Amino acid sequence: MWGGRFSGGPADALARLSVSVQFDWRLAPYDIAGSRAHARVLAAAGLLDPDELGQMLAALDDLEAACASGEFRPTIDDEDVHTALERGLLERLGTLGGKLRAGRSRNDQVATDLRLYLRDHARGLAVALVELADALTEQAALNVNTAAPGMTHLQHAQPVTFGHWLLAHVQPLLRDLERLRDWDSRAAISPLGSGALAGSSLPLDPAAVAKELGFTAPAPNSMDAVADRDFVAEFLFVTALIGVHLSRLGEEVVLWTSTEFGWVELDDAFATGSSIMPQKKNADIAELARGKSGRLIGGLVTVLTMLKGLPLTYDRDMQEDKEPAFDAIETLGLLLPALAGMISTMTVRVDRLAAATPVGFSLATEVADWLVRRGVPFREAHEITGQLVALCSVRGCELEDLTDDDLKTVSGHLDPSVRNVLTVESALASRTTPGSTGPGPVADQLATVQHKLDSWRQWAVEKVVPR
Repeated sequence: MWGGRFSGGPADALARLSVSVQFDWRLAPYDIAGSRAHARVLAAAGLLDPDELGQMLAALDDLEAACASGEFRPTIDDEDVHTALERGLLERLGTLGGKLRAGRSRNDQVATDLRLYLRDHARGLAVALVELADALTEQAALNVNTAAPGMTHLQHAQPVTFGHWLLAHVQPLLRDLERLRDWDSRAAISPLGSGALAGSSLPLDPAAVAKELGFTAPAPNSMDAVADRDFVAEFLFVTALIGVHLSRLGEEVVLWTSTEFGWVELDDAFATGSSIMPQKKNADIAELARGKSGRLIGGLVTVLTMLKGLPLTYDRDMQEDKEPAFDAIETLGLLLPALAGMISTMTVRVDRLAAATPVGFSLATEVADWLVRRGVPFREAHEITGQLVALCSVRGCELEDLTDDDLKTVSGHLDPSVRNVLTVESALASRTTPGSTGPGPVADQLATVQHKLDSWRQWAVEKVVPR
């Protein structure tokens, strides 16, 4: 596509380094969609007559079908997806195929193709995120009243409901969905028509191209249009943060399924064993969620590092923007369905959770709050409750085991009625404020989450790229 200036072909070492068709071939459907739109604006500008336009569109349709079936494939001589597709068009149209190159460059083509590809696949990620959120929500609905020992610093802190805990993992997924849609609004700008960097002297219509390709507007600056890879970096930030959220969920599943916790039992179909220890049942999906987060974070760092020193406009460094983006989509495409299956089929051990909930003085804050309701300043209430815990630690007993005399000895503010708050049931029932862990607020949260997921389901299946 660029040989006219040169007296010979590239050295083998340069050709091997430059070739990208082995990974950018997946952009072919998007490049063909851009070519259709570009052919129409060429015709509108009088650069293709109606018959030529008809032949061009028919050839592009045929080429697209051949690509989809595998009949047409790139060869080792094709530098990139654009080179391969131009070859396919020339094979079908002869010299007429060469007219399509007028008024555009691989610089604005690839920027357009990658935006189309990522916008399309962002919807696929949204579908998978909704499926995982659905799995967590369904388990939460079964455990609205299931008591669990909430933790800070991985130490028992206060009783919570396990449904509340599971929904706490849904909330970041909802934010991830919001980020994808927010990202999409900024990515919906068409670079096509910017040419190599300066636009075109031909009377083309970038706005018409943008509309046909599902963009909201053409790029306002042709130099920025071909130099911008913010949309890739931002997409990779979103996928990296998704990876972090999945890693945190994975870590908790690893803990919950351990012998020490035993709160959850994984279905055999979503666990693995050991080649030497017959008794093992490993949460490999959860562990891979932790491990693959590093891969997703690494993709973001790769692109940011590549971009940080580039002068405007296009530089060949930008060839490195695609593989991290493709890898992020493929990684999450494997990981999200596996996690959804693992969560939806796991069995929650309600008995083990109930037994663990009051352990570790998790009801101590209930005593402090009881004192506050009786007019004791919280600072003093905290000290009194701490003395109760210290006494229990010395004796090796729980708060509810203390006698009436023990209570009086610690503080005159304490009397036997404090025992009314020393149950897990009363602790959970007292949490009635919005967003708290009581069964009522959790049921309300569950309904809100389900409504939000229904709206995201609709967005996730919207078609961005015309077919």
